[in-house]
Amino acid sequence: MNTIKIHFLGASETVTGSKFLLETPEQNILVDCGMFQGIKALREQNWQDLPFEVSSIDVVLLTHGHLDHTGYLPRLVKQGFKGKIIGTLPTLEITKIILLDSAKINEEDTERANKEDYTKHHPALPFYTIKDAERTLKMFSSTEKDKWYTLSEHIKFRFKYNGHIIGATFIELEMFGEMFVFSGDIGRQEDLLLRPPQKPQRADYLFLESTYGNKLHPRDSVSEKLIELINKTVHNKGILIIPSFAVERLQTLMFLLWKLHDEHRIPNIPIFIDSPMGNNVLGVFERFAAWHKIPPAEFFAMKHRMNIIASYKETWETIDDPRPKIVIAGSGMVTGGRVLTYLKQLVDKKNTSILLVGYQAEGTRGRQLLEGAHELKFYGKYYDVNAEVHHIESLSAHADQAGILDWLSELKNTPKRTFLIHGEPTALQTLKVKIQDTFSWEVTIAKHNQVLEISV
Repeated sequence: MNTIKIHFLGASETVTGSKFLLETPEQNILVDCGMFQGIKALREQNWQDLPFEVSSIDVVLLTHGHLDHTGYLPRLVKQGFKGKIIGTLPTLEITKIILLDSAKINEEDTERANKEDYTKHHPALPFYTIKDAERTLKMFSSTEKDKWYTLSEHIKFRFKYNGHIIGATFIELEMFGEMFVFSGDIGRQEDLLLRPPQKPQRADYLFLESTYGNKLHPRDSVSEKLIELINKTVHNKGILIIPSFAVERLQTLMFLLWKLHDEHRIPNIPIFIDSPMGNNVLGVFERFAAWHKIPPAEFFAMKHRMNIIASYKETWETIDDPRPKIVIAGSGMVTGGRVLTYLKQLVDKKNTSILLVGYQAEGTRGRQLLEGAHELKFYGKYYDVNAEVHHIESLSAHADQAGILDWLSELKNTPKRTFLIHGEPTALQTLKVKIQDTFSWEVTIAKHNQVLEISV
């Protein structure tokens, strides 16, 4: 008999900070290494060292490149991690872009906070620096999907295509004859850019995301909503600001807007893409065409219809441009990035429209806007919100409750334990009941910093 200890170090009882440590007699394996986002109590946990001897972790396996799955990696390295960080090649490319961008923002925000003196810390320090991120990149090691890789005598793993974002996978870890499956973030069956996720065939211990565990995605037409808002923007001589995640969501919006323009369903309005990170992700789409389904000719046409902003100087030129326009800028939950520059100047204008596209975590500015906040705070100051705020959920890259149940539908065995992770309390509880009613499985809602022992 072998004992495996499972440490739930993040994305347990919450959506962000995905980190799951498997302590085994042969290897210590960390699945994902994400940063907490959202409310202050969560963000403060990012500054705490892991409650485990980090130098004894042998390997990190990444399901995909999003910040809440990879953003803690430079801190892990600073705490003494010396092993390999393994993912698919597009996942590692996305992770590289995200970590370098995150480090740059950390440095810039810290410099601004110290200069303008809106910090309680003297001096404020960056969460990690560009040098920290670059040191982390040297530990990257890529693997192919669908292929088994051996970590030790009784442990092997493979990555399986999972939709969601380019490069994303779920992980099958076979340890001492038992199959541990980490869902990562499950994509949608019908996605504009990506193919449907593969489905696991066997899972003895299942770690299942629950982000939309209590919801079905609305069937509203994204195209019709965009047409309506764009026509209103032209009529009001205003600006439509779309805060967007740089990975997948930005490319989806670009593709949708290009299609609407190509079909003559929207006016010939200027469309500005202001996301340095998003521009880099476009390069990943070009290099890894086998991972998505946009034909090269359409991708080329889409890219050349947009005004890709390359510098901060161009950001200000775009703000000063009097024409009605669409601006897509990072970040998706309005937590940072170029979108704050636009909002600082334009959120108080009545002819500004803000379109939120997708999930807005608790404690983010995006959630505040969604809930009707009359003011927003950033860069240490408050700004009145007079802009119209709109929301589209149906662009989410996550499977909804029906999608999660469908993803489970081809399992040929009953899992011994199913752990629900990566969800807020209502979503977790609702999905737990639904899975129990549908499959009669034993379902546990994982608790933060919980350590469970399993004998295999």
